[in-house]
Amino acid sequence: MAANVPGGCSYRVVVDLTLARAADLPAALARALAGESVVAPQPATGGGPSVTERQVPELPAGGVLVATSGSTGSPRTVMLSAAAVRASAQATHERLGGPGDWVCALPVQHVAGMMTVARAVVAQRTVHFARSDLTDLPEPTRRCYLSVVGAQLFRSLDTPGLAERLAGYAAVLVGGSAVSDSLLMRARQAGITLVTTYGMAETCGGCVYDGVPLTGVRVGLDGERITLAGPMVFSGYRFDPAATAAVLHGDSVRTRDRGRWIDGRLEVLGRVDDVVISGGVNVDLAEAQRACDDEFGAPEQGGVVMLAVPDERWGQRVVAVTTSALELEGVVDRLRSRLGPAALPRELRRVARLAYTSTGKIDRVALQRGWEPKG
Repeated sequence: MAANVPGGCSYRVVVDLTLARAADLPAALARALAGESVVAPQPATGGGPSVTERQVPELPAGGVLVATSGSTGSPRTVMLSAAAVRASAQATHERLGGPGDWVCALPVQHVAGMMTVARAVVAQRTVHFARSDLTDLPEPTRRCYLSVVGAQLFRSLDTPGLAERLAGYAAVLVGGSAVSDSLLMRARQAGITLVTTYGMAETCGGCVYDGVPLTGVRVGLDGERITLAGPMVFSGYRFDPAATAAVLHGDSVRTRDRGRWIDGRLEVLGRVDDVVISGGVNVDLAEAQRACDDEFGAPEQGGVVMLAVPDERWGQRVVAVTTSALELEGVVDRLRSRLGPAALPRELRRVARLAYTSTGKIDRVALQRGWEPKG
């Protein structure tokens, strides 16, 4: 049955839209991937699509609704077809060496958590749920995979016995944001089979592993801007045809990320939004952040988070926050040989804790929103 919604678009009324929390998600996803329904995974504490919102644009033969993280803008609801989710899950298992059980320690309303469950469902294997701090992480008794974000990996390496448990997994996928080389090295030295992933909600999560596209995935560069194409691409944004048309062209997604090829592997340089203009000079915040991570360690380790905030004189100025006792003069001195003058922070503030999104990314939007001029 069709219905009209604001904006003049016609949508199908899905009577069997299923709102499923973690415990019920495996069964709900099985029905959705069989083409019998559309499922919207729900957070443990509520939220997500309203129970009364039964209208979605046409999804071929079932599918899944997931929320974007909103770490760099307003969150949207992404529509993933059953075929896209299955293609992504199968390509992941092919790259990792075969199906296995999965442990879900991420929010299921976002794509990374949802896909850990979907991969187990597609492979007809078991999914276990664990706390986000991994304190109840099960000891694998057969081939098993886990997906984490950088903050979880960092905490795990400092938790007695947890690194040894992680080393028992066939692979630990880490994505969600850039992970420092030092953290990756620590994890691999601990015997953990770590696989870095790059992707987004619009591509059923990670579709480039360790810089190499999964089977069927096509990566293009428009200048430095990354495009991702293949069978795992989303069907559109819910109730937002204009936003859909801006990024989705056939089976290709025009991302807001910049990248380059290095020795046959994709290196993600940062987001288009990371390049800001301060005093007429282009500043690459992602490059500045990498320099900070090299000098001071990852933000989770007491390092520095680089931001750009509005400035009447400069247009935008670079500032920084940290949870440690670092001082501005010392930070600038150590970065001066690596960054141009416009990229050096003009102010450094200490905060009790960093802001994170529900997917474990540093929430730069929240940090920028909370930045108020002194005086």
